[in-house]
Amino acid sequence: MPDTELDLLRGTLDLLILKTLSWGPMHGLAVLRWIEQVTEQRLQITEGALYPALHRMEQKGWLGADWGYSDRNREAKFYKLTAAGRRQLTAELSKWSRYTEAVNLLIAAQGAR
Repeated sequence: MPDTELDLLRGTLDLLILKTLSWGPMHGLAVLRWIEQVTEQRLQITEGALYPALHRMEQKGWLGADWGYSDRNREAKFYKLTAAGRRQLTAELSKWSRYTEAVNLLIAAQGAR
């Protein structure tokens, strides 16, 4: 694995997908490509991880979906955040913030007590 790739921490895929879709509706492959582009290829999401996550979030009511056509004129399912999805994004961002604050405290610690 190249040094530029990072493994996703468990539970972060939902946050990444919800945040990506907060910018507007996208089909699955566009979600994957956007995450890779924004992270300068540091995060690589496989289709095998992405699509089950999208379907699970759709079942939970966090995402709505409509069929349409991609920029390559192929039929694709476009996902969008629902009101419940926006609330979940807020909750996920809060959890992520608390998690990173705790990890930063540990990293900055000056030895064992």
